[in-house]
Amino acid sequence: MDSGIVAAPGAFNALVARAIAHTGFPACYVSGGATSVAAGLPDVGLLTLEHFCRVIREVADGSGLPVLADADTGFGEEEMVRRAVIEYHRAGAAGLHLEDQVFPKRCGHLDGKALIPPDHAAGKIEWAAKAARDCSHGQFIICARTDARGVEGFDAAVTRARAYVAAGADMIFPEGLTSEDEFARFARAMSDGSTKRRDGRRVYLLANMTEFGKTPMIPLSRFADMGYHIVIYPVTMLRIAMKAVTDALAELKAAGTAEGLLDHMQTRAELYNLVGYTPGTPFEFRA
Repeated sequence: MDSGIVAAPGAFNALVARAIAHTGFPACYVSGGATSVAAGLPDVGLLTLEHFCRVIREVADGSGLPVLADADTGFGEEEMVRRAVIEYHRAGAAGLHLEDQVFPKRCGHLDGKALIPPDHAAGKIEWAAKAARDCSHGQFIICARTDARGVEGFDAAVTRARAYVAAGADMIFPEGLTSEDEFARFARAMSDGSTKRRDGRRVYLLANMTEFGKTPMIPLSRFADMGYHIVIYPVTMLRIAMKAVTDALAELKAAGTAEGLLDHMQTRAELYNLVGYTPGTPFEFRA
């Protein structure tokens, strides 16, 4: 992020993670929403810390890339926030983000969200930052997500973000911004000299480029121009995959054969190439 903007597509399993790395992306993302729906559940915080850590380990091992992972509301209060940071780090994540919604949370692009008080959220960030220092000498990134834009307004989102940086956040994730102008204004507010990290380094900014939400489609290059450091595409690959799956199932049901689907499939050779497997030779697991 210090040398240029990072695009991090979402991986909901190790095979997608391998494809992200194979395509040349420098990082990948584990989305709480994608992880939840891949388990057949809505994105309301029902999965356990252990479930998330298993997915993170598979994605990190499968891709060999830095992984930023969603930690929703931290799986509980300060004690669980600390545990989440340590367990995510052990699982292979390079960082996580925590949000300031009440539990049960909901997708950041839905209406009807509710927030915990700013000092409560800042306290959780402070515990997360200390845990990162203890388990990684501060290399593990703590990103603070604020959903305030859709609840309390744009100015409240900026105020909360500044409080989270003061509490120890390395990165800020403003969720649910509704225009390119808002992203630009938020970036300016975070770089105007009044927002400083404890270690004196820059405050990193994350943009969420999700589809069918409150945020318009904005190119990566534009986010770079506005001062953002990483852009996540949390559910893009899952949406593409599930559209293909449901369309293929409909055709298979109607036709009684998969012959008409062959041109839309990854071949056996392409799949083996993706996982790095040559039949008849020993498979060398990634170190």
